[in-house]
Order: sequence, then structure tokens, then C-alpha cells
Amino acid sequence: MSKVKSPCVRRCCLNEQDVCIGCGRTLDEITGWVELRKWQQQAVIKQAKLRLSKLSYKS
Repeated sequence: MSKVKSPCVRRCCLNEQDVCIGCGRTLDEITGWVELRKWQQQAVIKQAKLRLSKLSYKS
């Protein structure tokens, strides 16, 4: 089974909530990425995009 490509954009920097301001994933999601199933990775990407959109409103 193929895995989903990591959403990492090589701009790693965690904010106060341990969310990467580059890709939108939490620290736990980043460190556990390779252990997730494909559907879980897809869900993480969806949530990460939502987090990033919320972060951009605060800037």
C-alpha cells in the first residue's frame, strides 16, 4: 500500500501550540507520520490545511 506524500515544505517552525507554521501539522502528527495509515495521513493533511488557514487569519 502506498503512503501519502508528506506535506512538509521544509519551513519547520513550531508555534506556541506545537503546530508547524510551514505545514500546519502538530508535533505529534509530524513525529508519527510514518506510522499512520494512508487514510490517517489524508485526514492529517486536511486538518493541517485548516490549521494553516486559521493561522493566516491571526497574522
